[in-house]
Amino acid sequence: MSQQQPRRHGTRKPYRRPKKDPVRILAFEALRAVDERDAYANLVLPPLLRKARDAGDFDARDAALATELVYGSLRRQGTYDAILATCVDRPLREVDPPVLDVLTLGAHQLLGTRIPPHAAVSATVDLARVVLGDGRAKFVNAVLRKLTAHDLDGWLERVASEYDEDPEDHLGIVHAHPRWVVSALWDALGGGRAGIEELLAADNERPEVTLVARPGRSTAEELLAAAGEDGAVPGRWSPYAVRLAEGGEPGALDAVREGRAGVQDEGSQLVALALAAAPLDGPDRTWLDGCAGPGGKAALLGALAAQRGAALVASEKQPHRARLVARALEGNPGPYAVIAADGTRPAWRPGAFDRVLVDVPCTGLGALRRRPEARWRRRPEDLDGFAPLQRELLRQALAAVRIGGVVGYATCSPHPAETRAVVEDVLKGRGGPAAEAEWIDARPLMPGVPELGDGPDVQLWPHLHGTDAMYLALLRRTA
Repeated sequence: MSQQQPRRHGTRKPYRRPKKDPVRILAFEALRAVDERDAYANLVLPPLLRKARDAGDFDARDAALATELVYGSLRRQGTYDAILATCVDRPLREVDPPVLDVLTLGAHQLLGTRIPPHAAVSATVDLARVVLGDGRAKFVNAVLRKLTAHDLDGWLERVASEYDEDPEDHLGIVHAHPRWVVSALWDALGGGRAGIEELLAADNERPEVTLVARPGRSTAEELLAAAGEDGAVPGRWSPYAVRLAEGGEPGALDAVREGRAGVQDEGSQLVALALAAAPLDGPDRTWLDGCAGPGGKAALLGALAAQRGAALVASEKQPHRARLVARALEGNPGPYAVIAADGTRPAWRPGAFDRVLVDVPCTGLGALRRRPEARWRRRPEDLDGFAPLQRELLRQALAAVRIGGVVGYATCSPHPAETRAVVEDVLKGRGGPAAEAEWIDARPLMPGVPELGDGPDVQLWPHLHGTDAMYLALLRRTA
């Protein structure tokens, strides 16, 4: 009787349980929320990070990596899509969205970080096994193996058009912006290749956290003293601004926790300061923030108004955002009121205010550093959707200010259709009665800030000023 031979397993590897990596699982959950709920990463990510820290799963390095994976994947989504399309045997629109999110996370680790390729592939395949299952993990593994054939520059040479043949397509792929956004930004900026490349590159940089010391309640010196050990430095342009080093935690500062200071981009600070500094004939007693949510500019305006004995009315259409405004204004040293009202249907009498700010709803193309997913979410037709609202808000703002008073029209977009075109249409009566108002040169009201253009309006830029691309037009009502 022959002896039974032991079963031979050949080269089959024993089953290995995938590692449950909390950093990458959290990054995946954030990307799914952005995709499924049209959420913004800057709103989704902080509570996920807090929950992970509270559970003891994360330290500071883990939080930094998760943040980089989420924001990096979203910023360069268009570039990674163009590359992944060459590695997948079907159109990307036919790939299940959760699978595509895992592939994008893997692409960013391979092409946009210093994580070694073998570690990036292994970690991403483990993530796929946990969140997608073994079957789809094999597909992810196969695609990522193809992706390792080149580095980012090598892939861009293969998927991007030559600049001389199609400059907008080239810039869009290389700098991860939709073609129509590249075209719009280029029109607004003017100039040649160097300027637009610098702007697009700046859009892909992680922005600094900037604080504002609310006048009469805190000072930049206090914030610098409290955060100085973490590498805090003064703002570039605003006397109330303090910039935190990477990883600085605003919530750790007493002034921020107590509402005496807040997080606010320096561009937004400059808009509020310019409105407050605009020359005024006659009384200066009552100010209006007509689109006040979520409250950052209202809090700064309220503090500035209080120093002059003026009162602020902060109006916000959405009740939940009005509550945020009220929270931001708590403790303001001067009189103020927060109301939930529609700026296109005023809850105040005409000519009631001396100064009015309307920071109107817009495409947000000026804040792509902070909301990288917006560039892929927005469409050219969105401009038409915002246009009537922007014009009507400006018309009503001019009606709300007294003769001789000042209106500031602001928007976090450099798109010409949302900036000067709106102001010119309102002044010329296109789509409504002509406004009796004159331009005020806003440039002298931002002292020390360079490269503000020909005026009288001002366009700030990330690559020139280190701010969001805020636009400001100042108008004085004449009749």
